[in-house]
Amino acid sequence: MTPEAAQELAAARRHLCDAKAIAGLDIAYVAAREAYLAAFHAAEAFLLERTGNLAKTHRGLRTEFARLAKAESRIDPTFSRFLANAYEIKSVADYGAEPLSVSAKAANEAIGTAERMIEAIDKLLGAADDPAP
Repeated sequence: MTPEAAQELAAARRHLCDAKAIAGLDIAYVAAREAYLAAFHAAEAFLLERTGNLAKTHRGLRTEFARLAKAESRIDPTFSRFLANAYEIKSVADYGAEPLSVSAKAANEAIGTAERMIEAIDKLLGAADDPAP
């Protein structure tokens, strides 16, 4: 794994940790936003490893991740959909008039999916470092 990809995964883990802590404070919309950012950075790590480039926009990241993940059987197809759906939650949290419309259940589901995504990408990228048997 490249140092840049490792940095992105470290950022993903920090956002995931923050999401869990904030969920405990019962601020669901902020917790869900942090879960999205955790998944975003995990996807960036995957892109960096596969292409050597970072996405320039959130939309670009989602598009490129979906394209690359489709060819990788070890990436759960739900992760691409999650990035799109969680981005909408992030937008509500950042700009919406009703950020409180994000439920604790939705935030906890986002946290769980982001955690699975980080683990899967970490395992996948770490496996690339392992010598072949």
